[in-house]
Amino acid sequence: MRSTALIALLLCFTPSLSATVLLPAEFREIVSGSQIIVHGRVTDVRAEWRDGRRQIESVVTLEAASFYRGTPETTVTFRVPGGQIGRYKSVTVGAPEFRAGEEVVMFLKSYGPAVPQVFGLNQGVFRVRVDARSGRRLVTLPILMARSDAPEAVTRGATERRPLPIEQFSAQVRTVLQQGGAR
Repeated sequence: MRSTALIALLLCFTPSLSATVLLPAEFREIVSGSQIIVHGRVTDVRAEWRDGRRQIESVVTLEAASFYRGTPETTVTFRVPGGQIGRYKSVTVGAPEFRAGEEVVMFLKSYGPAVPQVFGLNQGVFRVRVDARSGRRLVTLPILMARSDAPEAVTRGATERRPLPIEQFSAQVRTVLQQGGAR
């Protein structure tokens, strides 16, 4: 009887667990579901406490080079879950991490006056890199991006994930925006 009461008492003090479920979005969904689409370079990443020091979020500042959607501004600030403050580090699986100097195309969701958030965690981050051989700027697609509603396996080295020249990527974004994001 005592052991049952002790177990019941201990269960009352267990921390709550939470999980994030992320369904892969199609490129058209990412474009149409984003209120701000901007290409630029990360200039600052700053971690902040949230919820009375229960969570850490990073506030990322991006120097905008061009806008596909949204009100053009010189800088865009957005939030991502996770970060590090001193010895405390918070990691959210699927959340992107940023470093100053990175070039990215960001797909951001914005609700009213609140600071925007990345669409679908990593799904809304398209990193830009310079090809060492050709000198061309290439956009790398996220690992999780659906091509249809049917389930599909993620294949390492899949040709569909090959980096695209930024001009070709920009043309795809503009085409989806002109079509209104419809299939």
